[in-house]
Amino acid sequence: MSDYEQDLTTCLTDAGFTGEAISEAVRLCEAGRTEDLVHYLRVRRCDLIEELHERQKKIDRFDYMIRQAEKQI
Repeated sequence: MSDYEQDLTTCLTDAGFTGEAISEAVRLCEAGRTEDLVHYLRVRRCDLIEELHERQKKIDRFDYMIRQAEKQI
């Protein structure tokens, strides 16, 4: 496994991706399908952004409830 493949594996693991997603990225890398790898990584990045937005909505709701509760003090 090349240094880049090791870095790729570490990065995706740290980002919480499954073994299947990591294997697909490494497979594309090993096959020299760089454009497909970049596309795959961008799609996964979009997935993470969507998760971030969903979590932000939950945090916003908590903040709202905290403000409402503080008004009761």
